[in-house]
Amino acid sequence: MKRPTIADIAQRAGVTKSTVSFALNDRPGVSDATRTRILDIAQEMGWQPSRAARALSGGRAGVLGLVVDRPARTLGIEPYFMQLISGIEGALSSLDIALLLQVTADAAAQQATYRRWWAERRVDGVFVVDLGVDDERTKVLAELGMPAIVVGGPQGLNDLPGLWNDERAAVRAVVEYLVALGHRRIARVAGLPGLWHTVMREEAFEEAARELGVTASGGTTDYTGDAGARTTRRLLSSPEPPTAIVYDNDVMAVAGLAVAAEMNIRVPDRLSIVAWDDSVLCRLVHPPLTAVSLDIAAYGAEVARRLVELAAGRPVESECHATPVLSPRGSTGPA
Repeated sequence: MKRPTIADIAQRAGVTKSTVSFALNDRPGVSDATRTRILDIAQEMGWQPSRAARALSGGRAGVLGLVVDRPARTLGIEPYFMQLISGIEGALSSLDIALLLQVTADAAAQQATYRRWWAERRVDGVFVVDLGVDDERTKVLAELGMPAIVVGGPQGLNDLPGLWNDERAAVRAVVEYLVALGHRRIARVAGLPGLWHTVMREEAFEEAARELGVTASGGTTDYTGDAGARTTRRLLSSPEPPTAIVYDNDVMAVAGLAVAAEMNIRVPDRLSIVAWDDSVLCRLVHPPLTAVSLDIAAYGAEVARRLVELAAGRPVESECHATPVLSPRGSTGPA
């Protein structure tokens, strides 16, 4: 079925296209009776304004963008991103604002997408995720004058506003908890190297380990279950394996739990496991996983509201959103 246009409404109402345009945009020059008749016909025909046309005429597109530099297959099984996007969508849908999602292969493709979107007036602003050390995206967005908010911080923001969670305090709480249980050999299976939140967690982990007399070990991964499993096997096969492992996401923690079972290492009797991002996965496995918990959907919704403000030309401050909370469950116990 053909989408109705202004011309269709004009033909049906027996008026010119300019008269319809004036009526639909609430501009003067149209009588109240004619305006009411045109609006009734438009509603009956199911007419909706074109976002692209509205943007080209100097208005806003009514769309916000999110570009993710992750393999699509990885993104599809990452509970964190699914919860974040659900929070963003929930906040935007109530405002009749759409979310445009693009998965790219590398940083250069991300930057090219920003430039194309802004040139074509496809979006009113963008969310920036996975902020990296020396991230060129912040410079590109500043150069374009494109409204943008970083889902993260406070490091590396440059001139962009950001909303972050207190990663350092959460890491410290995890290490202190494990030390209180008697653990002195603790490993951390981290995510992608070069991301600011990976760097901040690693710094906090090493600092807490030094102060509390912990032997620290670990490695970086790509957040997938396969990489988490490989790193777990290496750690547990070492001459002095850790008695506790902290994972940077729940997918890797579940994979680590499976590796422990494969190697006949009972959890939590011989190994304690802590996951980051407390999704439903953590409560579906046995034993249920101790996890660092945060309402990620609420976080996404707040980031979305702030980007809407930015796109409307209103200032937005950078600040900490919340401190993740440790939720002990059956996967942790005395060393």
